Amino acid sequence: MIEVQGRYITFTPPSGAAYLMGDFTDWDEAALPIIGPMTIEFPQGAYVEYAFLDANQQPIADSTNPTRPKNPWYDYHRSVTLPHNTFEAPPRPHPFRGKMSEHSIDSHVFERQRRYYVYEPPTPSVATLYVHDGEAFYHKLRLHEVVDALLEREVIQPICLILLEPHDRTSEYWFNERYEAFLLKEMLPAVERLYGVTPERGLWGASLGGLFSAWLAWRNPHLFTKVASQSGCFTADPQGSNYYHDPEWLTQQFAAGARRPLRLYVETGQIEWLLAPNRRFAAMLADKGYPHSYQERPSGHNWATWEQGLVSGLTYLFGT
Repeated sequence: MIEVQGRYITFTPPSGAAYLMGDFTDWDEAALPIIGPMTIEFPQGAYVEYAFLDANQQPIADSTNPTRPKNPWYDYHRSVTLPHNTFEAPPRPHPFRGKMSEHSIDSHVFERQRRYYVYEPPTPSVATLYVHDGEAFYHKLRLHEVVDALLEREVIQPICLILLEPHDRTSEYWFNERYEAFLLKEMLPAVERLYGVTPERGLWGASLGGLFSAWLAWRNPHLFTKVASQSGCFTADPQGSNYYHDPEWLTQQFAAGARRPLRLYVETGQIEWLLAPNRRFAAMLADKGYPHSYQERPSGHNWATWEQGLVSGLTYLFGT
């Protein structure tokens, strides 16, 4: 059971619950022992996702709260929204004027077929945006509809979306040079044969996808000039470590090297474990003089947070 008072949520565990978890605990990585009502303070207007665990670390749904996240990671997750929350549904077009298509490519790098989706705007594109975890951005957040609506309102320039779906996102997005070769030597030529070369290319991703987008642009600024990183996993290291106390390897590389010709949109949730690394990454961008926009939202590492960043990220990177 939950009780909300202003910025405070009191969690009362159901029968059998021994732990409380959510974005505020890095989920089950640091679940909180709970034997009675527990009150936690959150940012004003916060959107919070949570769940309980039993003594054997098995999940328990809060049967007293019927509110599920719009796009939950798991069925047992529940959500609560505090007063003064300002989240808004992204705009949708009236009607949809672009074109969606599904494609596959025979990859020699991976020796298997890869699937991807393409959004074509109703007028010629000035940029091509490669989106990681593309199936989720397509089906969950309907990114193509947001782009179409912003074009309808003349808020952004026409962009083509290439929505890429990984087979093993952790290994492929973790500074993976093989995946980089697939994108540069197979995907880019295939896309540009079908849809033409645009003046600009960009990269978009969330979590590890945000990290990979920033890394790929840092390595290839002659190809990619626009980057959106949502809750980027800047704690990751090429050697495989990913703890909050580890050196933030990519931030260090950006800081140590010459400034690249990049424009970046960076955002994160205020109640997720990646808040501090994203703040430090944004501070480094400011110190180095990178054109960038940095946003924080009163929420966690979830699709609700990332949905709120679609309009601001697209507008900053591709605004008219």
